[in-house]
Amino acid sequence: MNQQLIAEIAYRLREAEATRTPCPPVRELIREATSDADLIEAAYAVQACNTQHRLGTGRLVGRKIGLTSVAVQKQLGVDSPDFGMLFADMAVGDGEEIALSRTLQPKAEAEIALVLERDLTHEKHTFADIIGATAYAVAAIEIVGSRIANWDITLADTIADNASSGLFVLGSRPARLRELDLVNCTMAMERAGQQVSAGTGAACLGNPLNAAVWLADMMVRRGSPLKAGDVLMSGALGPMVPVKDGDRLVARIEGLGDVRAVFSE
Repeated sequence: MNQQLIAEIAYRLREAEATRTPCPPVRELIREATSDADLIEAAYAVQACNTQHRLGTGRLVGRKIGLTSVAVQKQLGVDSPDFGMLFADMAVGDGEEIALSRTLQPKAEAEIALVLERDLTHEKHTFADIIGATAYAVAAIEIVGSRIANWDITLADTIADNASSGLFVLGSRPARLRELDLVNCTMAMERAGQQVSAGTGAACLGNPLNAAVWLADMMVRRGSPLKAGDVLMSGALGPMVPVKDGDRLVARIEGLGDVRAVFSE
């Protein structure tokens, strides 16, 4: 793998964010960076480069799994999940006003977030492991953003771009997993009283716990297991919604109440 080119691609994505100017797709550059045709591993190498850069000034608080909804996969033209890093400066309070300038080309999606109270360090996890390690779940809105112009992305582009992460909003009504029907719970997101997205827990890989198991296993394989206190954004329950100035989005997830993402004028 060409580490110099990996670093150059990572810098290009950082510059896009810093200058608020989306860059062209990076997939062909990623392809050039790997000699063994393992495009996905090279894309994760770009992500890891920017993770290390961000850890110089920021705090890692969890992970996100992306592309778990068939509807979202169809929107973006991809066919498998990915993961990205969550940092403390990406967290937004429920109902806290958000400047649109904090993201690039933002879209919002409603999710169930898990907050861990135990480490997940097994090579292969089970539902029981995830349930036992989870302190509580909350409703959440992820505000995804792309450093790639016009959302012209493949799986390699979005992986390199930290799974198109932007910001995340956690709800303020925590619930134990035993209180929830993770598969059949309904989700509805509204803008100005009009429904703009809907789904159920089953939209997330059939069950959000499937997503959590996938992510926990992946993190162990990559030497960065999920730890107590981590936030785990389990994946979209319905289609993404474009965001504009002045939007007030309210996502309601059965058993978890409401969570709000409010954008300034």
